[in-house]
This record gives sequence, C-alpha cells and structure tokens, in this order.
Amino acid sequence: MFLFLVLALAVVVAAVTLAVVGGGEGGGPLPEAAPQRLWDQLPPDRPLRRADVDALRFPLAARGYRMSDVDDALNRVAVELAERDARIAELESALAGARAATPRVPLDKPEPEDQQ
Repeated sequence: MFLFLVLALAVVVAAVTLAVVGGGEGGGPLPEAAPQRLWDQLPPDRPLRRADVDALRFPLAARGYRMSDVDDALNRVAVELAERDARIAELESALAGARAATPRVPLDKPEPEDQQ
C-alpha cells in the first residue's frame, strides 16, 4: 500500500511538472501573463474632483495592489490638496486684509428726526 501511494505521488508530481514546464500541447512553458497596469483615470488637464477620486480603481496584483500605482495616485492627490490649501490660505489672507482696510459702516437704520 505504501509503495502504491509513493508511486501515485510521483505520477502526480510528474504530471504537474510537465504541465508547468511544457510537455504537452503548446510547445513550451506557460505564457507570461502581462501585469495589469493602472489606467490613469485621474485627469491630467484639470483639477481633481471628488468623483474622480471615487471612480479610481486599482488593478489587483499578487499581494493586493501595485504599490507604485497607489503611490502615484496618492502623490497626485497630495499635490493637488497642497495647491488648494495654499490657494485657500492666500484668499483668506487677502480677505482679512480687505476687511481690515474697509471702515466699519453701522448697519443700523437711523431714526427719523421727526419723531424726536
């Protein structure tokens, strides 16, 4: 019985080896699969919108996602966020300067002189 199991195991190992290395049809080893790459779904010609980030999908790799694709997308988002933060800070400082330069005008309605 033990000899039969060893022989069966050897046949299975040989069959798997031949299938991988190429001992049957096709004349060679298994073809190399082209790795999936991220289709750059982030628009290069305009600022990002929330819908662009929501629609972003990364192709799967052997252990999850390709780190380079994720890093590239996160770097793009980080650059755009930094630009927007700088623009917001610039506009807020300009608004504060404009408010400081403008004299305060009371918004209360003056009372008519006839009622005194």
